Amino acid sequence: MAEGQFVKVATVGEVSPGDMKPVEVGEDQILLCNVDGQVYAIDDICTHSYASLSEGDLDGDEVICPLHGALFSVVTGAVITPPADEPLRTFEVRVDGDDILVGPEKPPAEPKEAEEE
Repeated sequence: MAEGQFVKVATVGEVSPGDMKPVEVGEDQILLCNVDGQVYAIDDICTHSYASLSEGDLDGDEVICPLHGALFSVVTGAVITPPADEPLRTFEVRVDGDDILVGPEKPPAEPKEAEEE
């Protein structure tokens, strides 16, 4: 996908709140997750072991890997519980009418540093 380009991957009716839908954009396997009406796009492949997260479960804004149980935030891609230790990529999402469009990869979230005392 060219930088800055958005591609239609689904319609709003295909991803109801609490549901997930795997899609492909070029060579990227992406998972759409609808959390209370807000659609997020993350890697569909677990960073720990090659497993499709779309085969796992969405619990609120967290997805669990079906293979070894790693838990990820669908909002930030952050690892919540091991065995994964690398975050998922996240992608820009736009909703245009009934169309869900996925765009470029978002920059990784900055880790929060502990405040000095």
